[in-house]
Amino acid sequence: MRVYVPATFPVLRTLLEAGSLGRPPVRAFAVTPAVREWYAEGDTDELEYAVLREAAAASLRLLDTDPAAERRRVVIAADVPDSEVAGRPELDRAVVSLSEPVPLSSVAAVHADTADAEDAVRAAAALVLEADLGSDDAQFVVDGADGYELAWYATQEIGALIELL
Repeated sequence: MRVYVPATFPVLRTLLEAGSLGRPPVRAFAVTPAVREWYAEGDTDELEYAVLREAAAASLRLLDTDPAAERRRVVIAADVPDSEVAGRPELDRAVVSLSEPVPLSSVAAVHADTADAEDAVRAAAALVLEADLGSDDAQFVVDGADGYELAWYATQEIGALIELL
């Protein structure tokens, strides 16, 4: 199953150094049956894109908790065995928990903001919790970061991506 793991650049560095990502349960996002039901009109590509965007929003929350991290959203796309994935519908229709760390060999790609998004992401990360609590003004700022598309990087480009910072 393709999963989308919200991350930061420090998490990405750890993935490269350790060869795996996270201690179980690893929180991720996936096209679950609930997502398919919710987006009845979408094809698989559209559903995966919607889930990727949800993981990018979760990356903002990680940035909020790590002020030293580069102000860019990161999402790690990985293919893991279905047996390692459990839905967490009580959290959200796309949220899943992984029972095993994600090995680097399972990573299909990395999606990350480019430098032009840093100011918007910095502002959004500072206000994401207020937006979660219902502030329309904060949500407007968070939506501004969502306006930036994440760039796609192959797994062999992860090291070069990190060195760019």
